[in-house]
Order: sequence, then C-alpha cells, then structure tokens
Amino acid sequence: MNKKKVLIITYYWPPAGGPGVQRWLKFVKYLPEFDVEPIVFVPKNPNYPIVDDSLVSEVSKDVTIINHPINEPYKWAGFFSNKSSKTISKGIIADEKEQSLIEKLMLYIRGNFFIPDARVGWVKPSVSFLIDYIKKESIEKIITTGPPHSVHLIGLQLKQKLGVKWLVDFRDPWTTIGYHKQLKLTSASKAKHKSLEKQVLNTSDQIIVTSSVTKTEFQNITNKPIEVITNGYDNESTVDFEMDSKFTLSHIGSLLSKRNPEILWRVLNELVNENVDFSKDFQLNLIGSVSKNVLKSLKYYDLSDYINELGYISHKEAIKYQKKSQLLLLIEIDSEDTKCIIPGKLFEYMVSNRPMVAIGPNGSDVEKIIKETNTGHYFNYSDYESLKRIILEHYKAFQNNTLQSHPIGLQKYHRKALTKSLANLI
Repeated sequence: MNKKKVLIITYYWPPAGGPGVQRWLKFVKYLPEFDVEPIVFVPKNPNYPIVDDSLVSEVSKDVTIINHPINEPYKWAGFFSNKSSKTISKGIIADEKEQSLIEKLMLYIRGNFFIPDARVGWVKPSVSFLIDYIKKESIEKIITTGPPHSVHLIGLQLKQKLGVKWLVDFRDPWTTIGYHKQLKLTSASKAKHKSLEKQVLNTSDQIIVTSSVTKTEFQNITNKPIEVITNGYDNESTVDFEMDSKFTLSHIGSLLSKRNPEILWRVLNELVNENVDFSKDFQLNLIGSVSKNVLKSLKYYDLSDYINELGYISHKEAIKYQKKSQLLLLIEIDSEDTKCIIPGKLFEYMVSNRPMVAIGPNGSDVEKIIKETNTGHYFNYSDYESLKRIILEHYKAFQNNTLQSHPIGLQKYHRKALTKSLANLI
C-alpha cells in the first residue's frame, strides 16, 4: 500500500531547541505508522535563538528533509545590539519603562516592517522552490505550522497557485499572542495582521489548534473545520537520576518579564521566614531563559540565595530535572490572551511522576487538563492562601518521603495517539 505524501513546512527543526520543535518532530516520527510519508521543508541557514544538538539524533534517517536558504534579519540586528536581538528573538521583552532606545527601535522595526514576523523574507523564495518540487513529487497535501506565522503565507500562496489541500497548524494564536501588544504596532500594522490572519484561516482546508480556547477564537473568524490536537508526551529514553535531597521547586522554560508570579515569591518568602526547616531544605531551580525583571523580584523577596539558575539545557537533561525535582512549576502570564496557551512541557511534567504547581489565568485550558489528569494544583494570581497551604502540604509530604503524583487518563496525550488524530485529517 502506497503511503500518502504530505509536505510539512516548518521553521523550527533540529538542531533548534525549545518547545517549538517538539510537536512536529514527534508527528514526523509517528506518521509513517499511519501510512503517511512526511517530507519536511526547513530553512537551510536558520538563526535559531536556542540550539539543542541532541535532538538531531531523534530525526529518522528515512525521513526526507529538504531546505532552502533564508535571509535572517536577526543576524543583521546583532550588529547593532547582539544581546537585544537575541532576547527579542527568544520572546523575552523587557517592560517598556526599562527598554533602551535601541530596544524600542528594534521592537518598532520588528513589529511594523516585518509582518507577520521577521521570517517573512523566506516566503517568496520558498514558494518559488516548492512549486517545482510539489509538481515533481506529485504532492497533493501540505501542512504549515507556526509561529512564525509567515510560514502560513507560504502555504497560502501554494494553495492559491497549485490548489493543493492545505492544513494549517497553529501552535500559538496569531493576533492575540501576548507579545503582540509589546511590538509597538501602528494601526495599519494591526489591521494588516488581522487581514492576513483572516485570509489564512479562510483559505485553508483544515485548521489545527492546540487548545479549545484558540478553537473558539478562530470560530469567530472562519467557518472552516477546526480540530484541537494538543501537544503531548513521548516515551523518553531511560535517564539515570537520583531524587533531589532538597525540597526543589523547578521551573523549566522561559520566565518572561510578564511571567513573573510575585504571589509565589511572596509565599516562598513567608515560608522561608516562618519555617526554619523549610529554609534549610528549599531550593528554586530556574531552567531556561530568565528575564531581569523576574530576578529583581526574587531579590526583592530575599530569595536570591535559594536560586539555582541553570540557563538552557538539552531536552534530555530537562527530562532528568523533571523526574528528580520535588515539585514542578508551570507559570503563565495572568491575561485573557494566555488562557489558550498550553505549554508543551505540561505533558512531559504529567508523566514525570512529580506533582505540579501551576499559576495562571482563570478558566485556562491548562487548568482543565491538570484537574482532568489529577497531576497537580492550579492557582489564579489571587489564590495566595491556597497556594501557601498546598506548598506547605507538599513540603510535609516531602519530609515524610510520600511526595508523588497520582495521574489518571494520560494515554490520550501520547504523541502516537495524537498523531493518529492528525493522520485522520490528512
């Protein structure tokens, strides 16, 4: 039986690190088991903000990878301010009152001269290259995944020129994503984003989103079919680890300027001051990029001495920290726009056998999943007393050597099960 060919167009691919690469790396891994042959199109010379060479080994040698050069403006931006260009490309944007003139200028240029994003220069050459490739290989179906949402403009033009079936995958929303409000967009730029978003949604044949909140948002813009396929977890290779002897709270991922849970820092400050044993046992692991604002807040609450700041580590090392930490932290910005955000690490947290403490907006998809799977506790930014009580309960369980998670119903979030749902759409 011949497998159905599908062309997957993505910017993030190994050796890119971070959560953006995981979703399609795993889909590509399992699609052949459902009689689908994935062909992956990626940039030839990308400027990835995070690199994880260990992920290269996860790409099957049987998968066809094609590429085409990209002109990356972030490389040129580095000549003016290498530090600012790197942090902006990672999505870390300082509060406006703390931005330098260079940062403000770079954000204005990024927001208004590169629509929808800084990779828009890849669209035209990619379309020219792929038209010939699609015809030559008799490909009838394509998938684009964003962000960067400029990748969807490649799919839009290929749909218009060739009439291929086009599935568009939104790992994050477009115009309601949190950092849009920080890009200093003019009215004309905002309108252009909205127009492109609407055109993409209404021209595609099938829309895929990672959360039900995003599905509801897009249903107000289009009548095209929308399927929710979340991120998930995979069978990770065995890692050697020993449980931390300290009461470690670990956050894995970026802590942006606005992802700064002062309610948690206040709770931890009180527990350190009220409980001598807690102050001796407690350690806060910060794994990934951390903004200056967050570090300032931690210093204000006298928690600097308890921090173990590791920066970015490989995915394999991150798995090890998930398994050996006592508690896992999941933090989201307290905003209406972030209710739809389901971090990829949530699903890896769920199978780590460690309880989660999550803080975010009321009514989020994350809250529903955590409650449904019994993998932790979810708090809003006003739940001070409840948060303090649960952390203290977890600490007492740690002292009694009984601290662990008791998950239920995780199987539907396995990457293979999710890929089956994708294959049914192709």
